[in-house]
Amino acid sequence: MKLEPFSPKQLRAMCWWCPGSPDAGRDAVICDGAVRSGKTLCLGIGFAAWASRSFHGQAFAFCGRTIRSLKRNLLNTLLPALRQAGFGCAVYQSENWMELSYAGRKNRFYFFGGKDEGSAALIQGMTLAGVLLDEVALMPRSFVEQALARCSVDGSKFWFNCNPEHPQHWFYQEWILQSQQKNALYLHFTMQDNPALSPEVIARYEQLYSGAFYERFIRGRWVAAQGLVYPFLTRAMLCEAPANLEEFRVSCDYGTVNPASFGLWGKRNGVWYRIDEYYYDSRREGAQRTDEEHYAGLVELCGGRRIECVVVDPSAASFMETIRRHGAYRVLPAENDVLDGIRRVSVALKQGEIKICANCADAVREFGLYRWADVAGKDAPLKENDHAMDDIRYFVASLQRETDDFCAVSVARREE
Repeated sequence: MKLEPFSPKQLRAMCWWCPGSPDAGRDAVICDGAVRSGKTLCLGIGFAAWASRSFHGQAFAFCGRTIRSLKRNLLNTLLPALRQAGFGCAVYQSENWMELSYAGRKNRFYFFGGKDEGSAALIQGMTLAGVLLDEVALMPRSFVEQALARCSVDGSKFWFNCNPEHPQHWFYQEWILQSQQKNALYLHFTMQDNPALSPEVIARYEQLYSGAFYERFIRGRWVAAQGLVYPFLTRAMLCEAPANLEEFRVSCDYGTVNPASFGLWGKRNGVWYRIDEYYYDSRREGAQRTDEEHYAGLVELCGGRRIECVVVDPSAASFMETIRRHGAYRVLPAENDVLDGIRRVSVALKQGEIKICANCADAVREFGLYRWADVAGKDAPLKENDHAMDDIRYFVASLQRETDDFCAVSVARREE
């Protein structure tokens, strides 16, 4: 693994704790700002180096929104970097912890996911000498506060990393705005703080986002989402379905009182096209449909094609069971993280990984109406004109899930 030279800000994030540093007396470090700014790897290296320099035989925690995202975003690049730096690493993948050794000192690092309010119970009762919280703004407050409360060893420190969210977010209000009162070093990153990024790569990333996502992920600002969710999508971006498609899938947002929206997707040359749709609005039609009637609509939409899988709204248990009972299609429950899903769809549309065909009239209509709600303190789209939007989001999330598998790196420990 080749590491590029670090920028002054990256070095400060890694070495703030070192004896002689003007920041050594701080209790915490907070790094926020743009994506791809190099803050995650720098914090990971600094956290491991600090723990190995300051402690022996202690327990620490790496925390992410999920263990899967933690391994993908941080550990998959951190472990080769630590090995290159001379650390001994023994990873116990099934038990979600690893042991790091350096210069005769060994410490244990546990992996935790903080995705919901119940996650706090997973870390409760531990005694830690330090914690690194990656993507902290995506974690519930209860989990974060429980993780911090576990750090009762003398000399323990907190390490925070995140991209910006809503300006009323509790972490922004209570940690970033109050960093001085918390005795925390606050470092704001931009892409220019990462020497590994060329101007061409930075320019490409700047084209991927718009609206609130641009302000947050490119400029690193804590701003509220407003207006259309996908303001960049115009009729000029719509296309016709290509011939000779290689693979087919379906995504479903199920509804009885609310509309049901199914999208038929075809793949050609690495691009997925939403080539057709089934959209049934019971209010518009004046009659509700049963699971079996919706299944008949699904079969008609598929039109005898070989369907790799049908990705379904995870709350639609009865409809998933109906599909399974017929035995014609493989069913996958969808991931339903709304905000992360919207971000993924935005990127996929801008990168040309998915395209919407002009004949998908209800999807096209919803793209022009789907807006952010004016909800104090949080980001949320309006719960209207969102059914095709949801099935598209489910589909894109299913593609991301296929690339999320993590291959652990186990490094033999050096003889001390």
